[in-house]
Amino acid sequence: MSNNILVTGGAGYIGAITTWELVRAGYSVVVLDNLSKGHRSALPPGVPFVEGDIGDPVVVEEIINAHEIDRVIHFAAFSLVGESVEQPWLYFGNNLIKGIRLIETCVLNGVKNFVLSSTAAVYGDPIQVPIPETHPLMPKNPYGFSKLGLENLLESYHQTHDLNVAFLRYFNAAGADAGGEIGEDHDPETHLVPIIFQTALKKREKLYVYGGDYDTPDGTAIRDYIHVTDLARAHIAVLNKMDEGLKHHAYNLGIGRGYSVLEVLKEAQEVCGLEIPYEITERRAGDPPILVADSRRFAKEFDWQPEYGALTEILQTAWQWHRTHPNGYDEGGENAAV
Repeated sequence: MSNNILVTGGAGYIGAITTWELVRAGYSVVVLDNLSKGHRSALPPGVPFVEGDIGDPVVVEEIINAHEIDRVIHFAAFSLVGESVEQPWLYFGNNLIKGIRLIETCVLNGVKNFVLSSTAAVYGDPIQVPIPETHPLMPKNPYGFSKLGLENLLESYHQTHDLNVAFLRYFNAAGADAGGEIGEDHDPETHLVPIIFQTALKKREKLYVYGGDYDTPDGTAIRDYIHVTDLARAHIAVLNKMDEGLKHHAYNLGIGRGYSVLEVLKEAQEVCGLEIPYEITERRAGDPPILVADSRRFAKEFDWQPEYGALTEILQTAWQWHRTHPNGYDEGGENAAV
């Protein structure tokens, strides 16, 4: 077993913070990214970086062989639910077809462990809340379908090629690295927490709340927010245990508590001490009303509890990032993958 890990999409928000945590934990990391979404400067100094596409088998094979890679964490994907509804071909092409090529190349070149960045979107509209991993898989948008397709493919490779696999189904990642240098900066930005703080900093006129007529206490959608560093460390916990064998392959990652959009907004205003104007508008296509994780399976198997268990703590780290980086990474358009 080597300590050499390939992180696809490692220059993006979750990928970069996971890369930092891997380096801190003593792993040798190589990042593959096509520079389309995130930020090159988010990576730790000295980490080998390859600008390329996950769907290019020549590039992937060269990385695996040159760096003796036996473990992969796969983040690279498009992840905007609304965009996936409007352009399903884009999501099936980028996330699923290229993902299939990546996995095939990894298996053919001796990779033994593969961790997939998956999503709560594989569940669709929940019929049970909190949502356990045994919940029916009923995606309602192409983004969720594309992730479920990769889960199914990896399950097949586990059965036929002894590939160790894990699917980490995130709920809503938020927050920033405690050091204050790595945070969330997308273009365009569609995630609630950064938009709230951009509005607080007058980078936006107001926050648009998509849907005020859901069957929830205040009419706005409810989500489970987990700190991005807790997500990153959960990947390391999985990697450390993969060679011993995992009891399950699918794991939810959330804190098990849901907050409505208006609750997040109120808490964010208290954190930053600023008034944040908002307007309730039409629902966004493909959005379920409530997504809250049952993460007890992961907590039990890995003796894991999130360090940032309260929304206030998550928002405080996010505010520190946005307050000190009002223009994000401000790289003049030099962007990287998810």
